[in-house]
Amino acid sequence: MTDEIEIRLAIGGDAPLISELVTNTIRISNSADYPASVIERVIGNFSPDAILRLMDSRIVWIALQGGEPVGTASLDGDMVRTVFVSPTVQGRGIGRRLMQTVEIAAFASGVKALQVPASLTARYFYARLGYNEVQEVIFGDERTFVMEKQIA
Repeated sequence: MTDEIEIRLAIGGDAPLISELVTNTIRISNSADYPASVIERVIGNFSPDAILRLMDSRIVWIALQGGEPVGTASLDGDMVRTVFVSPTVQGRGIGRRLMQTVEIAAFASGVKALQVPASLTARYFYARLGYNEVQEVIFGDERTFVMEKQIA
């Protein structure tokens, strides 16, 4: 598999690939920070059909390495959503490149500040990219953090 990463807009046919990527990543990467009940509830939001519905209302990108999906991210107005990188390639800059892609698109559409709902697992990743915590959200046994970054 080549090391070159291609980031492109996702198309409908990518929905099953994105669903599998997100589901696997949540199960592996987030399981240390959340109980199984939260993991299974969150995974339920990312079926292929759910991804297709998200693609109708958001800009969705997919990162490919050697033609295989290794990451995804989306932009919903001024909100960064659904940023996931396969556990097999985390720490190699793919998430950072996806976030740069999102930030460039947001800036081009006139967004001045981006927010992202960050999991416990991802909050330090976003902090390293210049996002600051503005609110903690607790939903049952699920903790997330709304983080924000000025981009203009």
